Amino acid sequence: MPSNPELCLAIANHIINSPQGRITFAEYMDMLLYHPEQGYYSSKAVKLGLKGGDFFTSVHLGADFGEMLAIQFAQMWEVLGRPVPFSLVEMGAGQGLLAKHILNYHQQHYPDLFAVLEYVIVEKSPALKQEQQQRLHDFPVHWCNIEDIPPNSITGCFFSNELVDALPVHQFILEAGELREVYVTIPEYGGDLTSSSLLPSFVEVAGEPSTPRLAEYFNLVGIDLTQSVYEDGYRSEINLAALDWLSIVGNRLQRGYVITIDYGYPASRYYNPRRSQGTLQCYYQHRHHNNPYINIGRQDITAQVDFTALERWGDRCGLNSSGFTQQGLFLMILGLGDRIAALSHQQQPLSQLLQRREALHQLIDPSGLGGFGVLVQNKGLQETEVSQLLIGLTVPE
Repeated sequence: MPSNPELCLAIANHIINSPQGRITFAEYMDMLLYHPEQGYYSSKAVKLGLKGGDFFTSVHLGADFGEMLAIQFAQMWEVLGRPVPFSLVEMGAGQGLLAKHILNYHQQHYPDLFAVLEYVIVEKSPALKQEQQQRLHDFPVHWCNIEDIPPNSITGCFFSNELVDALPVHQFILEAGELREVYVTIPEYGGDLTSSSLLPSFVEVAGEPSTPRLAEYFNLVGIDLTQSVYEDGYRSEINLAALDWLSIVGNRLQRGYVITIDYGYPASRYYNPRRSQGTLQCYYQHRHHNNPYINIGRQDITAQVDFTALERWGDRCGLNSSGFTQQGLFLMILGLGDRIAALSHQQQPLSQLLQRREALHQLIDPSGLGGFGVLVQNKGLQETEVSQLLIGLTVPE
């Protein structure tokens, strides 16, 4: 599918009207994904799911993932002393499937919790928000912007599944041992920017970092890019938006937890000298590549999550780390292994049993979804309350 011409022109105009005729890659990625009318997530371009989608998540493999989280949330409610209300704030809710699975399970198995549950969805995409509202019309769900949540007002849990990987990232490159930022510009353009007959192309240039926060980031995560092991031309990403997002979450949470589920690494692995071209990936119809300058507005763009940054920045935001683990272990602790074992006793057609078994195994496959990271943070808890929650967690390096 060709690029979205309106989005191409909007980006080009933004570049032309910017100082030095260039924008940071983070600005470019933000427009690609979140431009109010033409961005991938803002328009009807976003496609999720196993069939016909650009990508799928754990949620698309059935209700089990959401039901395991529902069990975890019920345990959190107990640890916190059964507060009324108990708030669940889902950030980036996709098609609303995860919310539906969680709410259904609470309604059926935890009626006392369901009666006091306040479910809030924070969603930037108008198209996805509309789909969520259609799917969840039978449940008491509230939508808002995260900025609209008052400070220190939430007792419960903020949680996200594959949100942070889609936040806009700055890109950098090492040149002669110096940190240089990647900017996006356009070559000499002879077309009429009010017309879509001739679309501009976008090219990269390197320049001085746009903010000192880029260099400060590596002090935060304990990475020294001046070491000789980092060769000239080494390239990767820095997700400052993730730190800003976590600051807001920490400010809004009074007492409870933050759960971040996503694909990524501790900083020592993320910035391994051998990972010399970063982690940026584009997804279109279940195929992936690393060129963000094609299929503009028609493809998803993500970068792996630096969990060390989230853990250490969380400390500065009043969020204590409960620990870090892989999704597979996290779900097994919550009872997914029992569900797999129970399949052998169920009376269903063999094809259905095999399909369900395959879906459950995909959730815990360490080379796939099961290898995703799960970071749990807490605020306002006593030490005894922290120890009651999860087992098998380790803090990122």
